Amino acid sequence: MAAIKCVSASCWRILVARRISLCPFTPSSRANIPNPQVTAKSFVHQNATEKTHHVDQRKNFVLKTPKGTHDVDPKQMAIREKVFSIVLNCFKRHGAEGIDTPVFELKETLIGKYGEDSKLIYDLKDQGGEQLSLRYDLTVPFARYLAMNKISHMKRYQISKVYRRDNPGRGRYREFYQCDFDIAGHYDPLLPDAECLKIMYEILSQLELGDFLIKVNDRRLLYGLLTTCGVPDDKFKTVCTSIDKLGKIPWDKVRMEMIEEKDVSPETVDRAGEYIRLNGGRALLEQLGKDSMVSQSTMAMEALGDLKLLHHYLEIFGVADKVSFDLGLARGLDYYTGVIYEAVLLENPEGSHSGQDGDTDGITGFGSIAAGGRYDDLVGMFDAKGRRVPCVGISIGIERILSIAEKKAEESFKNIRTTETQVLVASAQPHYLDERMRLIAALWSSGVKAEMLHKKNPKLLAQLQYCERAGIPLVAIIGEQELKDGVVKLRDVTTREEVNIPREYLVEEIQKRTR
Repeated sequence: MAAIKCVSASCWRILVARRISLCPFTPSSRANIPNPQVTAKSFVHQNATEKTHHVDQRKNFVLKTPKGTHDVDPKQMAIREKVFSIVLNCFKRHGAEGIDTPVFELKETLIGKYGEDSKLIYDLKDQGGEQLSLRYDLTVPFARYLAMNKISHMKRYQISKVYRRDNPGRGRYREFYQCDFDIAGHYDPLLPDAECLKIMYEILSQLELGDFLIKVNDRRLLYGLLTTCGVPDDKFKTVCTSIDKLGKIPWDKVRMEMIEEKDVSPETVDRAGEYIRLNGGRALLEQLGKDSMVSQSTMAMEALGDLKLLHHYLEIFGVADKVSFDLGLARGLDYYTGVIYEAVLLENPEGSHSGQDGDTDGITGFGSIAAGGRYDDLVGMFDAKGRRVPCVGISIGIERILSIAEKKAEESFKNIRTTETQVLVASAQPHYLDERMRLIAALWSSGVKAEMLHKKNPKLLAQLQYCERAGIPLVAIIGEQELKDGVVKLRDVTTREEVNIPREYLVEEIQKRTR
């Protein structure tokens, strides 16, 4: 009976204490347990009930990624790394330094910089008294970085994820990478702008996505035109967000939005519409310079002069043939102050992009695949003394580019390599695991990208088939005879040609064949 009492009292207390997370136990509460045995049964029943509940939850749970996000499989990663490599090499070729900034910022850092798009910022819960938000882009954090560190000149790049509470669509996500290049500092007019456009041209040409067009405008020209047409100053920014949709929706819908939602008179909208639907080359700039309406605005005339100079620089850089001056380009973000631009893909290389009707024929449904512009006042917003650091930059729409690149890869039926393995270390005979391990260790130490199957005695056929599936170009085969002769049999997977290579020359031969 003593033993039974021990179980009923002290031991029972220990058992109950182990369930403290569900039922905290104190000595005083023991009196409230009339029958420990009954309670123990109830615990057993509770465990069974919980287990059943969790099973039911798993049955009802839909396994998926959150809306607006996606996983990246090995083939997609291989394409992604190739695209990133092209972008990164271009940024470095132009002398940029890399930085990184926090994935979240103080909410007050981001608010008021994006116009109507501020509603797309992801807010986080209060953390230790700080109101935080996920970064919307890489431009505002860069401006904060410059102001905080008192930097007045910098050429920088950053490749990082940003977050937007947007409606996902084709090539459009809520979490996505941006690849940014920016030039900060006081320089002679339009030289940094021309280099940014040259970088955009180089990247899009090297990616071989198809024919593309770079649309260019100036916010000062747009402001001058809209003002002379009768758009009030306090409506300029909100009207720009409507105009910015012109490449995505027809003019009549943009017109109705400006009249009904932005409360601009039909007469003003129609006058503005005669200009914002214009696009073309150098001839368009000359035409606007002689226009009586444009000449009424000093700001518009200054912008026209800068665009003519920019066109001259782009001709020298060999970029002008891909550029169209588009008065309907607005870039809805509030921080742009001067030249703005975006690149779009053309479905029809012969498609007109110099008309006067705002037509979007010939432009793919992916929207812009790269964009940017000048933002001379953004750093000053963060500086206590309002110190002005002029900036200009570009952002590559990497997710849309990746969608296009993946589609092209599927259509080409090419086998996409998901690894960079140069050679598989293999054996044609059993019981050579130790020798395979010694050889592959030596290859790794010499910088060779090598693999071996994780089996003691794999069949040679299985090893060769693995190479074909993975796209590994070479097989280094060792066996009894090879060890005696001090050689390795190197096999070309594609041609099936085999040659004996002395061990001391193996690394050199592999590197030569896989460059």
